[in-house]
Amino acid sequence: MKHAWRWLLPVALLGYLATGLAKVDPGERAVVRRFGQIVAHPGPGLWVGLPWGMDRIDRIQVLAARQLPVGYNPDESNDAPGLVPGQFLTGDQNLVQARFVVEYVINKEDSGLDQYLLHRDTLDRTLASETEAIAGSWFATQRIDDALSGRVALAVGLKERLTERVGVLQLGIIIQNVIIDILAAPEAVRESFEAVNQAQTNIRTRRNVAEQEATRQRNEAETLRARLLGEASSYKLERESMAKSEAAAFLVRLEQYQRLRVNNPNVIQAIWREEMTKTLAGVKERGRIEVLDDALGPNGIELNQFLPTKGK
Repeated sequence: MKHAWRWLLPVALLGYLATGLAKVDPGERAVVRRFGQIVAHPGPGLWVGLPWGMDRIDRIQVLAARQLPVGYNPDESNDAPGLVPGQFLTGDQNLVQARFVVEYVINKEDSGLDQYLLHRDTLDRTLASETEAIAGSWFATQRIDDALSGRVALAVGLKERLTERVGVLQLGIIIQNVIIDILAAPEAVRESFEAVNQAQTNIRTRRNVAEQEATRQRNEAETLRARLLGEASSYKLERESMAKSEAAAFLVRLEQYQRLRVNNPNVIQAIWREEMTKTLAGVKERGRIEVLDDALGPNGIELNQFLPTKGK
């Protein structure tokens, strides 16, 4: 019995000393406090420190993303008067219900681990309170219609403001995302709001259709205008070219006539008679006008041939 006690004491001492050994798993960081004072931040692997009572080791998952639901919970009933959790007042004195999911990770820097460890027990309550306060401020500046359609703006604003507040409060976390899980009017009036939203959607749809039709007609009109301008321009160039050609030909003929007139003074009258004959021949094809030169006889112009025959 005496020999057993001699072995029991060293075994107990070794067991006590072994409490100073700790294994930090992959994806973890540890914070070692010795007599309440932080002395180390070991990473994955085996940590050898002082035994229990002297060292305290807190392992922290730094890679796993955490999700914190905040706001309205449809599974919980609340008969208390006033605003229920997740119910907010808009700038035009209407109520909306909202539920958010805040995604965050632990800041794996040494200072971040220290801050997280300091606020770990109250972190979720603080984060939820800050989220609701920021959301309440945002809703107070919005009309009900803008609030219900402002998921993206609300999510972006919450992430930015929460990131600022986390830095000010030194909570030791990094905000990764804020998801708007629920954003709706209270259940009692939700059907009416949905009807209004449907009507507004129909209005927007019809407006879009009308704008598309107007755009189509404007495009067609512009295409027609461009085509007509092109045709007019082509016609103008064609007529100008023809006019220039005719003018040039006229000048050439005029020069020729002037040269001929030197030798033959009656050439202009001959040309006149030739052109008038052509003109009257064209007129004859289109009516009853005759070239009179062919009607000349020994007794002058015979007019009987121009009188309508009997029976016609």
